[in-house]
Amino acid sequence: MEIKVLLCNCKGLCDSFKDSDMNKLPFEVESDLDVKYTVLSPQLCGQGGNAILEEAMKTAGPDSYLLVGACAPKAQEKLFKKLIRTTGFNDKHFVPVDIRGTDNAGILDRLREAVEGILKPRDTTPATT
Repeated sequence: MEIKVLLCNCKGLCDSFKDSDMNKLPFEVESDLDVKYTVLSPQLCGQGGNAILEEAMKTAGPDSYLLVGACAPKAQEKLFKKLIRTTGFNDKHFVPVDIRGTDNAGILDRLREAVEGILKPRDTTPATT
């Protein structure tokens, strides 16, 4: 299993990123979390960001996950729904995380929680009473 992290900072203009240091964040993510790589885009929902997402989705293996740290998860699902569909990427492996309104430590905590959720073994045995 591999986890790729894609980060967005809304062109650096969004006030909700004022306490984060996006220059240091990719290094901190790769140093602290068990991920294959981290990419930072100034606008994942823009042309360049969509190209990065498309490439990550097309090259993903069956056990690959995309952890996307950006705006609200519901907004991400809407923004990237068509891209997920056209690339054939497993939508269950697209993990949106809201990273707004905190500093790097807070972002790392949110991403760590998402990574742990992916790595946590799934309980596939039926419950017995």
